[in-house]
Amino acid sequence: MCGIFGIYGHPDAAEITHLGLYSLQHRGQESAGIVTCGIGSSPRATRTMGLVSEGLKVGEIADMHGDVAIGHTRYSTAGSSTIENAQPMLARFRDGHIALGHNGNLINATEMRRELEDAGSIFTSTMDSEVLLHRIAKSNADSPEAKLADALQNVEGAYSLVVVIGDTLLVARDPRGWRPLVMGKLGDSYVFASESCALDIVGAVAIREIERGEIVAVDRNGMRSSKPLPPLEGRQCVFEYVYFARPDSRVFGGSVDRARRALGRRLAIEHPAPGAEMVFSVPDSSNSAALGFAEESKLPFELALIRNHYVGRTFIQPTQAGRDAKVKVKYNAVTEVLKGRSVVMVDDSIVRGTTTKGLVAMVRAAGAREVHMRVSSSPITGPCYYGIDTPNREELIAANMSVDEIAATLGVDSLGYLSLDGMLEAVPFGPDGFCHACFSGDYPTPPPADPEKLRFGCGC
Repeated sequence: MCGIFGIYGHPDAAEITHLGLYSLQHRGQESAGIVTCGIGSSPRATRTMGLVSEGLKVGEIADMHGDVAIGHTRYSTAGSSTIENAQPMLARFRDGHIALGHNGNLINATEMRRELEDAGSIFTSTMDSEVLLHRIAKSNADSPEAKLADALQNVEGAYSLVVVIGDTLLVARDPRGWRPLVMGKLGDSYVFASESCALDIVGAVAIREIERGEIVAVDRNGMRSSKPLPPLEGRQCVFEYVYFARPDSRVFGGSVDRARRALGRRLAIEHPAPGAEMVFSVPDSSNSAALGFAEESKLPFELALIRNHYVGRTFIQPTQAGRDAKVKVKYNAVTEVLKGRSVVMVDDSIVRGTTTKGLVAMVRAAGAREVHMRVSSSPITGPCYYGIDTPNREELIAANMSVDEIAATLGVDSLGYLSLDGMLEAVPFGPDGFCHACFSGDYPTPPPADPEKLRFGCGC
């Protein structure tokens, strides 16, 4: 999962992109970057490991001239976390330059890369996204949007893209619409972002979402849209509503906060906790779901776990060691809230179970009499091939244990997951049109025969 941002036609394009990336930091914390260009200015790129605030320096960005810019925050689903794999990518080709930022995961990247290498292409990274860069450069089409359309033919998997070819800014969304992408206006400038919260921070007004299979191009002649990729059956990622997107965003046409509250209310109906005295969340992504559970249960919502906001999201750490270390410094329990009480602990998901087990132990140590775990999504039982870091079934606790076994492993008095039907009925415009493969095993595309082939790298 990554964050992408693009703006066309603003003299402060680099600074605005920098600001937008702050609102997309939750989508990727491994690296960040910005590319700028425009008529009369050479393309410039800055990429850095770590957070936006750590490596993208204000003074350097102020020197990045041009009225076109794209930005990226990276969370790798596979492959190494190195500066070579940071985005946006920037390359020169016979017609000028190409810059590209990608959110998603390409299922057939290994095969496409092999074909390109057999034809003489030389790769500089281990990202699946670089395949698209080469395919754009090879196209003989006569317009930027046609070049991008050529490059996307027969590409399988999830992609939301921001691309610059020459002085044209382009965005594209895959025919199934896995990942969100929204368009807005800032004065006369067009702005694009993974989530609407990034439009809010720069003062842009949201216009609409980029549609499935759509390519939007913006240049000196204005904005134009085409749909060279016929839309397939919609498969928007339901995990965007469950965990990834920020609660102040609108994705897939609906409010993330309202969706999570609805998930929490449905969870309380399906798995009440008789005798519980209060509800608390695993902050911050579970706050809205816990509020929904509390509202439906008529129980008080308490702040029993305090999060250190100077520590990033544990789920999107690239290694288990990184996740374990972050948990130890990320949370602390409030003894005065928990001591002697029967509590409901609401989380949005349990992936590997290691984070949850540590948190339950922390809550117990603070004196909770009973701990009832409630999860506002279904058990994650399968890997995701579309941009979430669950590549191996062996890592998924729900793929290898029953609910009772998980409860015993976590050390909770009871455990309740939201049902698949309940989850899909609770999200906006549900239950159809969502990808829930990691919960149900219903994959919209044939899973790769050898998932390890995807591990040569991923754009996000």
